[in-house]
Amino acid sequence: MNSIREYFSSEHDFHRVLLLVGSIFICWIIERFASIDFNYRKWRHLFTNSFFVLTAAPIQFALGWVMVKTIHWDNLHHFGFFQMVPGFSNPLVLLISTIIFLDFFEYVYHILMHKIKMFWMFHLVHHSDPVVDSSTTLREHPGETFFRLSATAFWVFLAGAPFWVILFRQFIQIAANVFVHSNFRLPEKIDKYLGIIFITPNLHHVHHHYKQPYTDSNYGDILSVWDRFFGTFRKLEVKKTIFGIDSCMEPVENSNIKNLMSIPFGDYRAPSKENENNEVIL
Repeated sequence: MNSIREYFSSEHDFHRVLLLVGSIFICWIIERFASIDFNYRKWRHLFTNSFFVLTAAPIQFALGWVMVKTIHWDNLHHFGFFQMVPGFSNPLVLLISTIIFLDFFEYVYHILMHKIKMFWMFHLVHHSDPVVDSSTTLREHPGETFFRLSATAFWVFLAGAPFWVILFRQFIQIAANVFVHSNFRLPEKIDKYLGIIFITPNLHHVHHHYKQPYTDSNYGDILSVWDRFFGTFRKLEVKKTIFGIDSCMEPVENSNIKNLMSIPFGDYRAPSKENENNEVIL
């Protein structure tokens, strides 16, 4: 455990980039052989989604700096939940507790992105992807990048966990987010048990179904327990799952970078609903 603490006690921005690229590469290879959808232009899809790396980079750099300063301030002033509540002296207990703590707030944040109209218009860009695969992880409007990282910095401020714990959790989150967006599904027997605790591709695909109430389900970031506890958990057969969002299904918009960047500044688009039999509710 000491070696892990030592490694994650220093900033490893380049290592995080390598982890993101490596995770996408591994899942990309698996998708080439076990994809649930081979009928799309994979390289063009990657190019469109990769554009958002350029818009995210300066925001991630700036708010990454804010987050580092926040962690240092917490530790200097002994502020935050894990600084003020006794019982977290064991590094493993602290690590697991911090992951659970921050994952709950990520769940809350994700719900807010769906329920608040202004936030939804930015998050809509991510949901508009007509094919969910490993590159969909990158598809995030810079406005949402700002909201997401600002929220994360606030959760980190409330947590008061040491730097190495926050960085370790970020490494797990990066790999998990690429994995759950991948265009393949786990065997049902594995998903049945793994999905009790963790969000899997099978579960996250439901979240990317093009109509409510499925779009408003399975909000979990790493853990699925919040959805089960708060009643936002749903399952949907792969043959009934259609990716995208019904208010933005035209390729001229959901595959065009210029149009994708302008979506948050257009009119609000209320998605329609369907019942458990996939019948549309008008």
